[in-house]
Amino acid sequence: MIVLDAAGQKGTGKWTVIESMDLGEPTALIAEAVYARIVSSDPDRRDRASKLFHTPTAELEAVSVDDIEAALYASKIVSYSQGFRLLSGASEKHAWGLDLGSVASLWRAGCIIRAVFLEDITEAYLANPRLEDLTEAEFFSDALSSAQSSWRAVVAGAVEAGIPVPAYSSALAYFDGFRSARLPASLIQAQRDYFGAHTFERVDRPRGEFFHRNWESDSQA
Repeated sequence: MIVLDAAGQKGTGKWTVIESMDLGEPTALIAEAVYARIVSSDPDRRDRASKLFHTPTAELEAVSVDDIEAALYASKIVSYSQGFRLLSGASEKHAWGLDLGSVASLWRAGCIIRAVFLEDITEAYLANPRLEDLTEAEFFSDALSSAQSSWRAVVAGAVEAGIPVPAYSSALAYFDGFRSARLPASLIQAQRDYFGAHTFERVDRPRGEFFHRNWESDSQA
């Protein structure tokens, strides 16, 4: 391969991530793709680091081509899910009234991200125009459930072998996050209230009610 492994970018991904932060809709895969390009853009630094840190000797013997295909497909579903949630959030904020099924159909007709996959997305929104998340459509939820074991094997195998797979691992982390009924974010919010009096909500009270606690007094009691 004579092409230097230093990827450039025009800014589309960066703008998408900035907008997603403003709207509070995570586009973690696009963010990881942008950062991966940034990491690749300094081959001299990477060459120095390759001589400084040894490469793990583990091999991906337990991972098949089918596993990698499943991991790719699952990650792709998550990425599109994040993208359409961003569009939905922007549509709501700016009163655009976007028809997400039509958006997918338009992309399919001619766009840099056009793919047969978009037809499945169009069908999902036609079946349920109020669909909040692609992953909740039966077609995609079944696909994610089927891909789980392969997806995890690929990410775990890549980590053991020292192979960077930021998009796969980010997609899996997002998947594990949104499918968890409870997350350790309670500790984060408690710390925020302790250090900055940012308040917190309670599991035994309706959403939207906020509380503050004098943590130092309680700890001294």
